[in-house]
Amino acid sequence: MGHRQRRRRRPGGPAQITAKLTIPFVGEISGTWEPADAERSAAWELYLELVTRVSVEELDPDEGFLREALSSLYTFFNTTREILRRYGPEVAPPLAPGHVSFGVLAVTVLNRVLRPLLASWHPRLTAYESQRPPGRDPVAHERQWEHAEALRGQIAEVRRTLVSLARTLQEVAGVSDLIELPAPRSPGLGHPPPQVRGALPAAESELADSWRRRVALAA
Repeated sequence: MGHRQRRRRRPGGPAQITAKLTIPFVGEISGTWEPADAERSAAWELYLELVTRVSVEELDPDEGFLREALSSLYTFFNTTREILRRYGPEVAPPLAPGHVSFGVLAVTVLNRVLRPLLASWHPRLTAYESQRPPGRDPVAHERQWEHAEALRGQIAEVRRTLVSLARTLQEVAGVSDLIELPAPRSPGLGHPPPQVRGALPAAESELADSWRRRVALAA
């Protein structure tokens, strides 16, 4: 596995970037990043994890499922640790002052952003979910929770950091934007809106909501 990883073609990217992340309720971390090959490969893997999860999807008012968002963040936490273990010390080299690495950014996001949110809100939401009457829709029950808006607000703060991280990883990996993808054209319907997000017809939105509920119930 390790030998195959070393032989695999790594994505190109800049020799140096300025990385900057805003940490909710804490401050900002920034510095010069001069990525090694292993960091470019790790950046691509973590970027792919981010853009294919609910982690970077915006939860609009009265839409989305908080349990699904928390579960996605929890899974992303574990996946990030696995990527750090797999690539090892090469992604966390000793650094001069004012410099950052893949390891520094990833661990900062885990310990300063995700861990506080999950440690505080996962047990509180779980306790509330345990009170759901038999047969009641879990989404409807969740939206009646008195702390739902507070959690939604904190998830939005964390999402902004994760989107910022994703943009940094995208730049280092030297790949295209996979977050804001253009909508595919539908024959006979003219040009669609420029972005996918927020442009689903009502029937597709209902189908998406149904899918989210099934995922949440299976989790």
